[in-house]
Parts: sequence; structure tokens; C-alpha cells
Amino acid sequence: MSRSAPAIVILGNGSLNTARRIQQCYPQAKIHGLTERVDGADLTYSDFGATVRQLYQHDTPIIVLCAAGIVIRTLAPLLLEKGAEPPVLAVAEDASAVVPLLGGLGGVNDMAREIAACLSIEPAITTSGELRFGTCLLNPPAGYALGDLELGKRFVSDLLAGESVRIEGDAPWLAKAQLPEDQQARLAIHVSSAAREPAVDELLIYPRNVLLRVAYEVSAHAMRDALQEAKLAWQSLACVVADDSLLASAGLRDAARELGVPLRFVSADAPEVSAVWRQLSNGLTLGVAAAPVDPQQIGRPRGRLAVIGLGPGAADLMAPAVKAELAKANDVLGYETYVRMAGPFRTDQVLHCTDNREEMQRARHAFELAVQGRSVVVVSSGDPGVFAMAAAVLEALHASTDPLWHSVDLEMLPGISASLATAAQAGAPLGHDFCVMSLSDNLKPWSIIEKRLDLASEADLALAFYNPISRSRPWQLGRALEIVARHRAPHTPVVLGRDIGRPGQTLRTTTLGEVTPDQVDMRTMVLIGSSTTCSFPRAEGGDWVYTPRWYGEKP
Repeated sequence: MSRSAPAIVILGNGSLNTARRIQQCYPQAKIHGLTERVDGADLTYSDFGATVRQLYQHDTPIIVLCAAGIVIRTLAPLLLEKGAEPPVLAVAEDASAVVPLLGGLGGVNDMAREIAACLSIEPAITTSGELRFGTCLLNPPAGYALGDLELGKRFVSDLLAGESVRIEGDAPWLAKAQLPEDQQARLAIHVSSAAREPAVDELLIYPRNVLLRVAYEVSAHAMRDALQEAKLAWQSLACVVADDSLLASAGLRDAARELGVPLRFVSADAPEVSAVWRQLSNGLTLGVAAAPVDPQQIGRPRGRLAVIGLGPGAADLMAPAVKAELAKANDVLGYETYVRMAGPFRTDQVLHCTDNREEMQRARHAFELAVQGRSVVVVSSGDPGVFAMAAAVLEALHASTDPLWHSVDLEMLPGISASLATAAQAGAPLGHDFCVMSLSDNLKPWSIIEKRLDLASEADLALAFYNPISRSRPWQLGRALEIVARHRAPHTPVVLGRDIGRPGQTLRTTTLGEVTPDQVDMRTMVLIGSSTTCSFPRAEGGDWVYTPRWYGEKP
């Protein structure tokens, strides 16, 4: 059965060696370690319960190195909810036991055997059917689909009660199973793509060997009608194959999603898939292959390009949607410093690291990769829409006349910007209206910067400065402070946050009258308060800085 890469969750360094051994069995898995208690984990977390529940709700297989009871109590609130049930296993810290807990139909016992083999132990499998017959009849292998789960449970129960069974159709994975076979048996395992009414004495298993070829936008209802006309079961549909001209068809994507099958795209001159094809009355073309079809071998998917924000740098401040996007990406592009921040990566993921000044070339390269059907991520620090790659990607798309570029599945995934991360560390200096500006004149004239600075300062907006100073621009920050000082009192609070969210971060509170350019470098975020911004001492040292939500007279 096809599964996503599991998450290996540990609570302390004592589990790390066993986790690494399990990771050898699943090279794409990442080890999640508790912050400040685990050294060397791939990812860190601060809340065990929230992390495990989030992984479960995202249908991620979970291997937890702790007592089984802890895992059960953690997931108990979710077990009454309808939805996916990924495999969940508990493994002893010393690698002496592996216990499958949840996900019997998701391959948890197979995972338990794989992990046990990796650790040279026996898995603690308790599922009666698997112990008796050596296989889970309700969890057929990839390329096959179970008909009716509830009838299937009754079927297995009858087998466990002593009934024999006959096998009709091609079921090669059952050749080594210890089933009580009898060609005269009442119970039958029926393997076929033909539409068939379920019966209590049959276990229906459908090979996914049926293809629908479409040349125009078609609804899921029409596709079901086509299968019904051909007297084929919808469960045997392996994928929908569409012309390249339909790459941007939202209706076709919705139809494939409703049917729960992949949507693949082929060009007009693509080689034909080996199958018996027939034209149906509604214009659709239907093909039946001799064996289950792997959709990954047909055409290509619609390419995807996600422009993501990593946030300020700390893994626990990265949005879950961003983490999920990175996990499924084929290619990751960006300024090398930011790409390294986004890791660790799987060995099959391709990294394209470029200089920070090559934004347009990077954006064009991302589209070139995405039109090949790949899943591409462009990385920005902070938020991709704040002085970062989202605008460059859209500019490249706006300038392109290539219809394939415009058919790419494009999405911007936000992150915590440097200004907001710094403000949060200081308190709430941006608690009222504020203005965000870059002091770099690489892409706009300094005269424009001066004008905007003067107007924003006159408007009494709190200010956030990106790119405040560099070796090639050593004087601009001093000039900017002079302009702000025309409109603000010397005691106006100023916050200097350097590398916030990264190792070695520093936060300093000063005033407009005391701040000097030599206190700032390119990695410093400068926040300047408005006329109402206040500061007061923290109990543990330093200051809290905030801009109240009221303006003028206090309500």
C-alpha cells in the first residue's frame, strides 16, 4: 500500500539511536525531537500532544518512541471523529518492542513487520485475521481496492469462525496466505473490474486497471455514467487521462478529486497506454488494462509551484502548511541561506541554490520545472509577499505568454515576517497603524524612499525598516533617522532585532535620540514607534514596548 513518509517522534536523547535505526528503514522519514531535550533531531517541537495530533489529522504515519499508553491517551480525543486513520505505532526506547496501535486498514501491521525486521525483533501483532491467515484481507495491496468494508468485516469474521473460501479472479498476493481454500466453499473472494452487486458471502476486490481518456471538461457524474455503460466498477478506475490543453481545468480537477483518483495529462503525440480501448456514447474513451495500472507511469500531473515563507527561522514558527509543502516538493529553489534553513531534505529532493540577486532567473526556472509536472517550492525567509519572492514569481508569470506557465498550480503560502517576529519579541510596537519600508535603493530611487519616509513620519505611523544598512549603502540609515526625527520626539522608542528567530538572536530597546547606524547591520530589523508608543521595564530585564490601540485622548 502506498504511504507517505512516516514521522518518528521522540521525547529524549535516549531514543535517538533507535530512531536513527528506524530511519534507515524509512530514509524519507524525519525525526521530531522535543525542544531542549533532544540534540540532533531533524525537526523540533515544543508540545508533544499537539504535534502528534496534528500529524494524525494530516494522515501522516506516526512512529512514537514511548509507552503505548501515552500515545493512546494523546490521540483518544480524535478517535471518535470520522476521517482517515493513518498507521500509528509505539516502539520501545531500547528497540525491544514494536506495537501497532491504529491504522489496521492503513498498513500498520506491515509497518510493524518492517520496523521489527529493521530492529531484529518480533512485532507485537494482535490482529486475529493476520495471525491466522498471514495477511489482512481488508487491506489489499497497491493497485487494488476493497469493495465494501462492513461486508468485508462480516466476511473475515465468518472465515475466523471456521468457514472455507474460494478465490475467483487473479489475486497473486494471496498465493502465500494460509487461507482455508475449497473450490466448493460458500464464501468467495472475487477479484474483477466488472460492476457487481455486493453479497454477504463475497469479498469484492477491484483491480485498478480502468482508464478514462477525456478531451474536454467532464463531470464526475458523467464519468460514473460512462463506467456504468461499460458495466465496470467505479472502484476499478485507476486515473483520468486528459489532454494537455485541459491543464487549467478546475472542473476536471474537481471531478477527479470527487472520484478519488489521480488526474494525469498527456500530449496528443503521447504513446498509447497498453489497454483495450472503446469509445462510449458520451464521447469518452475507456480503456481496460490486463493488470493494475500505475498512474505515475502515465503522462504527468499538473505542475505545482508554491512560494513559501519560512518565517524568521525557528522551525516551530514555520506554518504547518509550509512544512507540508516542503515535505512533498520535488525541487526547492532559493537563496542558499534560506534553502538551508528549510531543511533537512530527502535524498531525492533537488536543491537549486542561487545568489540573492537572481530573483527573476529563479522565478523563471521555477516555472520551467513546474511545467514538467514537478512539485516546486520557492523559498523566502519571513513572508514571501513582503520584499520577497512572491512578487518576482508573479512578475515572471505576468510577462510570460506561455500557456503552460499559466496552467501551473500556483499558490503563495505565508510566513511570519521579520517585522512581526521582532515586534512580538519586543511586545507590540506595531499595535496600531504602521508602515513597512525597505531602505534599499537597488530597485527604487532613494528620492522615493525619502519622500515616503517623510510622509509616513508626518502621518505618525510606527515604522519598520527592512534592509536598513549594508556595506554598499552605509549612509542611508543615518539619513532616514534624520528624516524621522523631524516629526518624532527624541524619546520615541526604537527596537533593534537582529536574527530574530535564529540562533544568536538579540533584541535591544533604545530611543530615536540614542540610536546610531553603527548599532545596525543588514540582518537587523529596525522598528520606530509613533508618538503614542510606550515602553516600561520587564521583570526579567529589558523593556516591553507597545503602541496602544487608542490614538489621541485615551478612551
